[in-house]
Amino acid sequence: MSSLDGDVSQNGSLKSVDAHRASAEIEDLDFLRSLDKPPKLLNMERQRSCDERSLNELFGVPLLSPRPSSRAESNFRLIDHLDGLYSPGRRSGFNTPRSQYGFETHPAVAEAWDALRRSLVFFRGQPVGTIAALDNTGEQLNYDQVFVRDFVPSALAFLMNGEPEVVKNFILKTLRLQSWEKKIDRFHLGEGVMPASFKVLHDPVRNSETLMADFGESAIGRVAPVDSGFWWIFLLRAYTKSTGDTSLAEMPECQKGMRLILSLCLSEGFDTFPTLLCADGCCMIDRRMGVYGYPIEIQALFFMALRCALLLLKQDEEGKEFVERITKRLHALSFHMRSYYWIDLKQLNDIYRYKTEEYSHTAVNKFNVIPDSLPEWIFDFMPVHGGYFVGNVSPAKMDFRWFCMGNCIAILSSLATPEQSTAIMDLIESRWEELVGEMPLKVIYPAIESHEWRIVTGCDPKNTRWSYHNGGSWPVLLWLLTAACIKTGRPQIARRAIELAETRLVKDNWPEYYDGKLGRFVGKQARKFQTWSIADGNLIFGGDRARSSLLTYSSTSHFDHVFCLSICSMPEYFFSILP
Repeated sequence: MSSLDGDVSQNGSLKSVDAHRASAEIEDLDFLRSLDKPPKLLNMERQRSCDERSLNELFGVPLLSPRPSSRAESNFRLIDHLDGLYSPGRRSGFNTPRSQYGFETHPAVAEAWDALRRSLVFFRGQPVGTIAALDNTGEQLNYDQVFVRDFVPSALAFLMNGEPEVVKNFILKTLRLQSWEKKIDRFHLGEGVMPASFKVLHDPVRNSETLMADFGESAIGRVAPVDSGFWWIFLLRAYTKSTGDTSLAEMPECQKGMRLILSLCLSEGFDTFPTLLCADGCCMIDRRMGVYGYPIEIQALFFMALRCALLLLKQDEEGKEFVERITKRLHALSFHMRSYYWIDLKQLNDIYRYKTEEYSHTAVNKFNVIPDSLPEWIFDFMPVHGGYFVGNVSPAKMDFRWFCMGNCIAILSSLATPEQSTAIMDLIESRWEELVGEMPLKVIYPAIESHEWRIVTGCDPKNTRWSYHNGGSWPVLLWLLTAACIKTGRPQIARRAIELAETRLVKDNWPEYYDGKLGRFVGKQARKFQTWSIADGNLIFGGDRARSSLLTYSSTSHFDHVFCLSICSMPEYFFSILP
């Protein structure tokens, strides 16, 4: 019997880390320092607002501080410090009207946790995930399934609340599903593909339960999810960091699962780019929206997953081979993304003056982008100070649209340099009405419409302008924005966005998305009680009020525990970051 079929014991305490893992972490940090030297970057000076502080000032420690005397010791300090925040006796602020720091518990917390627990899915008596939505007013379609990408904010909420069991079960169950034969019509998918979602089927006659997975054969457009494997690796690292339990990641099955995912991504072929070629509909934007090629969301997730894998893979014969391949790919990927995906005012002007039909390695316009293809909106949208990673780059194509998730993950994973991260935050502040509006946060900007909408989306009635993926506003993106704000020392941006969200989410019954240029209207086909909107509410409102926490930064103040978890889960925050 495979060890996956039985119970995997929980440590219950923090394990000491092997010397090779400590060495891997130090090497990873050294490697990252070298990656933080871009080939060519904008040079900007920016006035900092009076409440904006660097992470050095907030924590009293550098961003990539020298390694503590022992990994276990630093983890104990982190867990001891947060123990009062998510100990079972005071989960989610239920048992006390005020938090231990004197702030009132946000009224949305109890309701959000109740809804999140009602969304739990059980398999043979064990919680294994959360369904996509609790809304029973419309046709369920696949909203009654557990999606890998949708479960991520739920998983972080449960981890921050000291409830890792459901995350562990989810990791193991999806790992079992990965080993299934994956066949669409008569074609076999790659061995390492993770499911987009799964469903628990109950047979009352036989009194049995089985799992049914969707690898793309039932999805809209029949596209396999590229992002599921990357989110799975990220959750494995988040679980390991949050609990201190390394035994799960060290299981032979988990090691093999990671290697299978990485084999798909690191395979050699005809590509001349280190980025991943992907179809439309392979990620959060799971319908045709013109992201075919090398979308920023996938490239940023790919980068983050590679960095997590560096610290999760064992240093055995197979693991060392993958570590070498990962390191080489990270160098190439970071150079490519920082050089060719980055745009600011100077770069925009350079593209505007590009010559075409250039040949040889000395070409400046390497992808033969025609200046006449520049959209009109980009000239007014680009601020004097600010920049971002464009949506896609490939031969004769540059998608200048803003994609929120890809840019936030680029910051969190250190794919963006410190200067680029600062510029992204400057852009958000400068273009607040366009990117945030009345309900955070635009998944894509701007919306495509008219004849272009017909061509790009195939006349998709759900993706009409300023709706759903086509310029809709998605509350789930708030946790990514908040973590990015904390990392870049711009808490006032997150505070301002949270203040907008908390006035609407509970009242509107936690909708999936909002419509309109400003996000003023609940989405025309948005599901209510959307689980990842609920989980996001737990993340940004949980424990001490996020707004109060953001307002009261000082050298001795404490983070809201969601910020601790969101940031500590990221690869570069593997040490205790609290003062």
